[in-house]
Amino acid sequence: MEKIRMTTPLVEMDGDEMTRILWQMIKDELLLPFIDLKTEYYDLGLEHRNATDDQVTFDSAYATKKYGVAVKCATITPNAARMTEYDLKEMWKSPNGTIRAILDGTVFRTPIVVKGIEPCVKNWKKPITLARHAYGDVYKSVELKAGGPGKAELVFTAEDGTETRELIHEFKGAGVLQGMHNTEASITSFAKSCFNYALDTKQDLWFATKDTISKKYDHTFKDIFQEIFDKEYKEKFEQAGITYFYTLIDDAVARVMKAEGGFIWACKNYDGDVMSDMVSSAFGSLAMMTSVLVSPDGNFEYEAAHGTVQRHYYKHLKGEETSTNSVATIFAWTGALRKRGELDGIPELAVFADKLEAATVKTIESGKMTKDLALITSIENPTVLNSEEFIQTVREELEKSL
Repeated sequence: MEKIRMTTPLVEMDGDEMTRILWQMIKDELLLPFIDLKTEYYDLGLEHRNATDDQVTFDSAYATKKYGVAVKCATITPNAARMTEYDLKEMWKSPNGTIRAILDGTVFRTPIVVKGIEPCVKNWKKPITLARHAYGDVYKSVELKAGGPGKAELVFTAEDGTETRELIHEFKGAGVLQGMHNTEASITSFAKSCFNYALDTKQDLWFATKDTISKKYDHTFKDIFQEIFDKEYKEKFEQAGITYFYTLIDDAVARVMKAEGGFIWACKNYDGDVMSDMVSSAFGSLAMMTSVLVSPDGNFEYEAAHGTVQRHYYKHLKGEETSTNSVATIFAWTGALRKRGELDGIPELAVFADKLEAATVKTIESGKMTKDLALITSIENPTVLNSEEFIQTVREELEKSL
């Protein structure tokens, strides 16, 4: 068959360890034989980030703003052990955090549902997409220990010098303090990204906070979402046949457990951090979860939700066989190709992405899978494939559909 031609490049962000090995396998076996692949390549491997003083991460984010669609491999966020292992100049920040800040994006995580990998929650029939506000709250908090008796106050000093004070607590003995913040600009971006993504995917949107207790902080989230929805999205949602639903976070958790799925659940930063892991684990595996960063001005960055699979990489370096799940990384590529096809008016790209996803799912549902899935599948006597065999089997299935 003639290769599908692209007009605009994808921004390609290469990564680390075992996912970097899988990345090249996927390109060689599943993409390059079928697509005249155009990418603007950025090496976000830790060694190259270190060599460029992390400039490459910033460059890749700005390229995403330029071209609109990126696909990213999993990357290492260094800790003290990595500092020594890679002889780093400094403990570079999370690439995802840097890219998120530049794109002002919201992260949407969605499980990949296949027959034979049943969710722990028996009534979940469709994926639940978790939208996490990735700014502020406890992740940007300031903390201190109160060593003994004293008064703690929250003080805001306006530009003109005017002070507003609120008593936090009169300590009778030692204790701890934490100060959090958010911005209306960031909450607005979060809301617009959620509403746009709901329209883009034709799914209902849920949002939840604890506004009954947090009458200013959480209530501001609730109010901004409602104002933007009423002003800019209500009619669009009605035309698309989808709904926006607000409730308290504890009520949302109870409802989610009894729902069948098929909606987007928008959460504040901490709620999203916790609930995304709960949802991914309950659906079967973090290795079967996609992630897309969506900015309010229409930029998209697709990746797998999991890490670099360090343990398998060390086995690979020793020449030992690995059975590493590449499904979420394959779906990162298909998501980016589908979006590129939509934006550039190349339906063949979107059709190819659909067929590659279907081939991947069919491979697993036929009983051929990597070891991690074989351990949790309800399919009897599954065939366990190594990393390369799984990708080659997906290619065989893909070729039948082309």
